[in-house]
Amino acid sequence: MDISLDFLQPGQIVSLEHGDRNLYAEVIQFVVSRQLCWVRPLLMVTFIQESPLITDLRDASDLLWPANLFRPALDTEVITFLSQVLAKEPKTEPDSAAKQQLNQFIHQLWQAYQ
Repeated sequence: MDISLDFLQPGQIVSLEHGDRNLYAEVIQFVVSRQLCWVRPLLMVTFIQESPLITDLRDASDLLWPANLFRPALDTEVITFLSQVLAKEPKTEPDSAAKQQLNQFIHQLWQAYQ
């Protein structure tokens, strides 16, 4: 995916897609010299037949990932998911299952693009 460098601005929501899952993250910084994007995961959406399964990843670790794999997320696609996550009470402890899902997703994505 080719993405305009002008579009990768701090605060921008971007998406990484693989299989039936989308990782939505907020851009923290674009590292021009290395073509990497530092992002903070927000949520992962798994598209299943019934309704999408939304996993809150706001407590997960930041990622430094190749910028060309991201695409800009449209407001209309992400706003419903974000509103569902933000409406929930913040967790007092980190969600290890959510972090494990993120790690699995990143591992699969890494294998696919090596």
